[in-house]
Amino acid sequence: MRTRTWAPYALIAPTLVLMAVFLVYPIASVGWFSLRQHTVTQPWKNGFIGFENFRRMLFEDQLFWQSLAFSAKWVVVEVGLQLVLGLVLALIVNETFVGRALARSLVFSPWAVSGVLTTGIWILLYNPSTGIFQQLAQWGIGDPGTSVLGDPATVFPATVVTELWRGVPFFAILLLADLQTIPNDLYEAASVDGAGRWRRFVSVTLPHLRDAIVLSTLLRAVWEFNNVDLIYTLTGGGPANQTTTLPLYVARKAVDSHDFGYGSALTMAGFVILLFFSILYLRLSKFGSRA
Repeated sequence: MRTRTWAPYALIAPTLVLMAVFLVYPIASVGWFSLRQHTVTQPWKNGFIGFENFRRMLFEDQLFWQSLAFSAKWVVVEVGLQLVLGLVLALIVNETFVGRALARSLVFSPWAVSGVLTTGIWILLYNPSTGIFQQLAQWGIGDPGTSVLGDPATVFPATVVTELWRGVPFFAILLLADLQTIPNDLYEAASVDGAGRWRRFVSVTLPHLRDAIVLSTLLRAVWEFNNVDLIYTLTGGGPANQTTTLPLYVARKAVDSHDFGYGSALTMAGFVILLFFSILYLRLSKFGSRA
């Protein structure tokens, strides 16, 4: 009887140990550092300071609020556009047509490209001397020497387009996989009842894709909130901090300035924000429920 009682716990013990080592310990470590003054360049000032880092972050650091606002704007715009475009592409490549396999390969290929390599491609495209805008200027469209990454009015849309190129295939892949599980009988029954293409999409396709949409948007929102590589290599957070996200600000403080205490406080703030909105989103969307 004792063996049967403890057997399940013994079987999951290795997983619990791995979670403690790779998940609980890092979070606890960052939480501890967030309560300390820990600067590599000034070790004599290091020590426990309680919630001073959080007070400084909330009441004195305007760049924290600016980077948080930009992160929210970035996530909403990117995830919304990626979802719509990814769904459109998934619906297209789900149809039967000549060259469908090639079309699917082309749609999915940007997802295999790293953020830094993606940045390299688009920096060349945005180059004011040799890029696409210089070519358009030669055709009489726009002004020559246009630098979209250096202009505060155009740097955000230019960065959004770059990330869209890489992020849209994520939604296309997941939604296409779910589209292929929808029974054709449902569409046939809807057609018999007189439902047109749009009505079949609203009444059959979207309800079936609900959980896939909720999960993919949540995952992508977390990834976009934590996006560092593409923005860092594309704009460096500029011009004038116009594209500085909260994780990028954390990298500046912790890595560039070696202020690990304050960087940890910023990290904990981002962690709490993501945790709160993830739980709220899953509750509001009723993920996993067909009701």
